[in-house]
Amino acid sequence: MKKAMILLVLPILLGGAIFSYWRGTNEATVSFRTAPVRRGNLTVTISATGTVEPEEVIDVGAQVAGIVQSFGTDPNGKTIDYGSTVEAGTILATIDDSLYAAEVASAVAQLEQAKANVRRAQADLVQMQAKLEQAEQNWKRAQELGPSRALSATDYDSYKAAYQMAVATVGVGEATVEQARKTVAQAEASMVRVKSNLGYCTIRSPVKGVIIDRRVNIGQTVVASLNAPSLFLIAKDLRRMQVWVAVNEADIGAIRPGQPVRFTVDAFPNKMFEGTVGKIRLNASMTQNVVTYTVEVVTDNSDGVLLPYLTANVLFEVDRRADVLLVPNAALRWAPSTEMIAPEFRGYAEVDDDPEESFDDEDSPASQPDNGLGESESKGILWVAEGAFVQPLTVNVGPTDGSRTEVSGQGVTEATKVVTGVRKTASTQSETTNPFTPKIPRGGKGGPPPPPA
Repeated sequence: MKKAMILLVLPILLGGAIFSYWRGTNEATVSFRTAPVRRGNLTVTISATGTVEPEEVIDVGAQVAGIVQSFGTDPNGKTIDYGSTVEAGTILATIDDSLYAAEVASAVAQLEQAKANVRRAQADLVQMQAKLEQAEQNWKRAQELGPSRALSATDYDSYKAAYQMAVATVGVGEATVEQARKTVAQAEASMVRVKSNLGYCTIRSPVKGVIIDRRVNIGQTVVASLNAPSLFLIAKDLRRMQVWVAVNEADIGAIRPGQPVRFTVDAFPNKMFEGTVGKIRLNASMTQNVVTYTVEVVTDNSDGVLLPYLTANVLFEVDRRADVLLVPNAALRWAPSTEMIAPEFRGYAEVDDDPEESFDDEDSPASQPDNGLGESESKGILWVAEGAFVQPLTVNVGPTDGSRTEVSGQGVTEATKVVTGVRKTASTQSETTNPFTPKIPRGGKGGPPPPPA
């Protein structure tokens, strides 16, 4: 009976030993991923997207209606088109002027007629003045004689009435002359208007610049009503450009005029352009409950590389720190489990229930309330590996550039290795061959076994 019990227990003990061996050889051990604290320079930036715009754009329109007859030529003798360089006064296009030329001819005739009416009115006035002088002399003689046997009362009254009528007639003549002169002035004003309309049939460039857009073709009819139709879009000077950047309301407080800016465009991804903040527009816009402000960035384009309306990826330089201690952001985000902390430091701070969770370097430290703008510092915890455990290190957390954060405080020095995460590695015992694992037969020289005959 005793022998039977031994035979019964022996397989159980043997199976337990085999299971314990297998479990020990496959159990994973935890190792810490660390990164050294490094000294360097930190630049805090705000990223946004904008559009490259000419600094000053003139929309050339038409003040008259008509058919576009032809385009002008640039200083090089080429027909005006997209990208043409023009000088102030360069003819851009001509509109059919036949109707406006006819109006000018009619206005000329009306002006000449008005001038002739002035001369006629002046001649009539001279006649009226002569009659007035004659009537005045007769009336004087009548007054000297008076009603008597030499001059009847009827004749006396007749001379008096003739004199009064002559005075009134001269007044009418003077008014007629003045009216004729006003008609001349009106005709001259009409002449100026129709001549201006005739001149508007020739579209000229108001400034020196480059044609960005040509919006009409030869033979197209333009109609000027309440709004002047746009014919050409001219950039005054492409040597200076602007970038209109949409900045979120959460970041606009860190933007100020004169602030340095760096940006790239997709057309030249390997070239970094520089500029400065020129103006912050106050007319904010809201898109899907997101409020943004337009910031004008001024940049030099003397080499002519930048083209209008390119998309720009902009970085506003908010703060710059030189020769400071920097740690990856993941080091400030990682928190160990209780078992990972050295016994004397357990309960020092709240720990993460999931010790295997780690964060990428691009994550911002959770302990920074200043939104990474470098306006204030806060407390943070770094974890330093000491043997099989980690120990906390309290630091002052400064600004971040999105991947690295400035830290300072007692105990943190250059080359201090801080924990950024954990990794599981197989135990060294797992490399030991399990004696109970069946072996795969090998052929000669380490190759597979030969196929059966």
